[in-house]
Amino acid sequence: MKVFKLIFKNALRHKLRTALTIVGISIAIIAFGLLRTVVTIWDSSVDATMVDRLITRQAVSFIFPLPYAYKDKIAAVPGVSKITFANWFQGVYKDKSNFFSRMAVDPETIFDVYSEFLIEQDQLQNFKKERNACIVGEGIAKQYNFKIGDIITLDGDIYPGRWDFVVRGIYKGQNKNTDISQMLFHWEYVNERMNVEAPERANDVGWYVIKISDPNRSAEISEQIDALFKNSIAETKTETEKAFAQGFVSASSAIITAMNFMSFAIIGIIMLVLANTMIMSARERTREYAVFKTLGFSAVHLTGLILGESLLISIIGGGIGIAFTFPVVAGFEQALPKGFFPFFFIEPITIILSSFSIIIIGLVSAIFPIQRALCTRIVDGFRFVG
Repeated sequence: MKVFKLIFKNALRHKLRTALTIVGISIAIIAFGLLRTVVTIWDSSVDATMVDRLITRQAVSFIFPLPYAYKDKIAAVPGVSKITFANWFQGVYKDKSNFFSRMAVDPETIFDVYSEFLIEQDQLQNFKKERNACIVGEGIAKQYNFKIGDIITLDGDIYPGRWDFVVRGIYKGQNKNTDISQMLFHWEYVNERMNVEAPERANDVGWYVIKISDPNRSAEISEQIDALFKNSIAETKTETEKAFAQGFVSASSAIITAMNFMSFAIIGIIMLVLANTMIMSARERTREYAVFKTLGFSAVHLTGLILGESLLISIIGGGIGIAFTFPVVAGFEQALPKGFFPFFFIEPITIILSSFSIIIIGLVSAIFPIQRALCTRIVDGFRFVG
């Protein structure tokens, strides 16, 4: 107990220096946690995909549509158990900063293919019956206070005009990685209007989502689907949902890699800060360590005092940092453009890495001071002035 008391007193001998070091460690851990959260959530969008789903899109680019007539041909391919489709609508809800996915879908099949979207059956049936009905995710329902029966008005950009939708259902996610920030409505409602206002844009969908009976045959089924439309005016590219999602993530891979590097660079910087604090402390206590050696303190005792002080400062600073990471991440989520991330939460691995980093910082920062204290001879210690 006396050793712990001595460690604690040593840590607080220079209160301002120790306090600033603790604050520095806390800020570094918060920054590490925030950056790692962004990186892991970005990757989680890929991990949330299903192995038994394929995406068929236009071969040239995702932005080009596919004919609605492809649906029955794809459904007839052996191994395809269910098929649905979606079309990116975009539009503006009140303000351009209110961003969330708005998609025209097939109401009869969308929830069969996306089984992780959980919705009450009566709400689903009401949605199917009403042409201008929509279903919103629980996330944006809470964010914008949407309730069943509310009217959501979108100002179209890709599809010009004023569009009014009635909320007939709110879906929940099967797990925390499920995207609950989408607004889904009838593709036919949009298509009918296109037939009148822009016939050349009618009867097209954005992409097809295909559920297959055997994930091991995904490559084979993909080839069969693409072969159906080879040399057509709208050739297709079919890939797993994971590969499709990775295509979007890879577009920002340089940014994510940089953020990943920065998160670990921050840990290295704060390690140098704590190491500098411990080196200064060891230098100031050179004569004290000489006295300890004279009194019979062993190398183990000196190592324990220095290492204990380093770990104490690191753990206090890191603990404060981890505690504040949660409200900082929550505040960052609120500051982001609405719907920028479909889900945003701190992964357990981020807390594990933060905790591990705290211990490493404490251990590594004590190495040089320990080496100095043990290698300095008693007579040199007494002679030291500094």
